[in-house]
Amino acid sequence: MPGRTIAIGDIHGCSLALNALLDAIAPAAEDTIVALGDYIDRGPDSRGVVDTLLRLAEHCRVVALCGNHEEMMLSVLDNTMSYSGWLRYGGVETLDSYGFAGDLDVIPAAHREFFDNLEDSYETATHFFAHAAYDPGYPLEQQSPEVLRWHSLRESVPPPHPSGKIAVVGHTAQKDGEILDLGHLICIDTYCYGGAWLTALDVGNGVLWQADQRGVLRS
Repeated sequence: MPGRTIAIGDIHGCSLALNALLDAIAPAAEDTIVALGDYIDRGPDSRGVVDTLLRLAEHCRVVALCGNHEEMMLSVLDNTMSYSGWLRYGGVETLDSYGFAGDLDVIPAAHREFFDNLEDSYETATHFFAHAAYDPGYPLEQQSPEVLRWHSLRESVPPPHPSGKIAVVGHTAQKDGEILDLGHLICIDTYCYGGAWLTALDVGNGVLWQADQRGVLRS
């Protein structure tokens, strides 16, 4: 029996919400969990989120995409961006979760490896997964990282991709806590760190799970 493909939206340090969703989903070995990026920043426990995803990868397939917040963090770690830009967008909370006291070596090697190996996108026969959006003018395998990680749906919503695949994205927070389902595009960033929900979506059957920052499931 084929496994499920389940996407999880922007976690932003909300480890209690993530663990509550995973308890409810109960991933099996044959399942694929596609995490859409933005694991870190803004919420209280970025380190705990990464720990959870690393443990999860021991039990099922985990496809972890790179969000714009991971891009900022990696630029700081690689000395190609100053701290200031990242810190304004939640880097303070991430560093606090690692017990930062001036030395970035506080980030464990396994976590650095996790960040270094994040994917730009992921495809199945029916769906295309990215952190933020896509450009309909290019094949899915030729999408630019800038569009995949940074494009806001508030600026513009792309039309259906010529591939016919349904896009599943995050990044553009739906502050009412409801997913944005346009048929050809589904946005599941439902603003957990801001007081709404963390969302997981089984793309095969449309089943949704949601939990808040406290780890309470939405009934």
